[in-house]
Amino acid sequence: MTGSLTQRQLRLIKQICWTISLCIVAIPFVFPFLWMITSGLKGPTEIFGQPSLIPRTFRWNNYVEVFNYQPFARQYFNSLYIAVTVTLLTLFISSLAGYALARLRFAGAALVALFLVSALMVPEEVTIIPNFFLIRWMGLSDTHWPLILLPVFGPQGIVGTFLMRQYFMALPKELEEAGKMDGLSRFGVWWRIALPMSRPALAAVAIITFLNSWNLFLEPLIFISSLENFTLPLALSNFTDPYGSPLWHLQLAATTLAVVPILIVYLIAQRQIVESFALSGVKG
Repeated sequence: MTGSLTQRQLRLIKQICWTISLCIVAIPFVFPFLWMITSGLKGPTEIFGQPSLIPRTFRWNNYVEVFNYQPFARQYFNSLYIAVTVTLLTLFISSLAGYALARLRFAGAALVALFLVSALMVPEEVTIIPNFFLIRWMGLSDTHWPLILLPVFGPQGIVGTFLMRQYFMALPKELEEAGKMDGLSRFGVWWRIALPMSRPALAAVAIITFLNSWNLFLEPLIFISSLENFTLPLALSNFTDPYGSPLWHLQLAATTLAVVPILIVYLIAQRQIVESFALSGVKG
């Protein structure tokens, strides 16, 4: 009994030591986040005055000014619906394409995979000019269509396709063969068997795609010109005074609001993301 109690105490001490160590290691990562939140409640002069994490006066009115300075609510909605739309389309297309690359045997499959990998090697800055002329020719300038179509059919969609392919290759084929014996078509096997079993991979693709779309800056900067169509990254850079200097108290308050959806998405899906990255490398 005494030995068992001693082991329990040692285990508890070990857990406490690990917790303290992790808290110390987390300080450089958590402190900037806390500084952003508290600085969003300070005045413009207090931010660069005497260093202090806690504001001397909590200026909750900064969050009201964020929405009065520009149509921030509309811009927030723009980023939200674009990110959700891109995520849903990417999940649908990448899961279909990934399943085809993992299970279907067709002529040129290796060439298609090589072409997709080659496309990932092309920097985004190289394709932005041809994409600009293409979007302008299609009459989609200053609309949200480029911010939806380019990520879905661009590098982010390719990354999602290969992640789904790796996960589908790790699934046992016996389940799919049983579905075929029950009369399911290839599409039915994907929809009823493969897709429900790939929730961890879908969660990983969803959060990666959502974060990429939410933080997109170059494409909105190139394709969007009207203030009402701005997304959050453009809106955050627009909190400036008449001389072009940043209004840091408004920028930090707006940035605090901008990270809320990211935190929610990650907190909901973090376990599935870890599982997906662990399982996607089981088979190559």
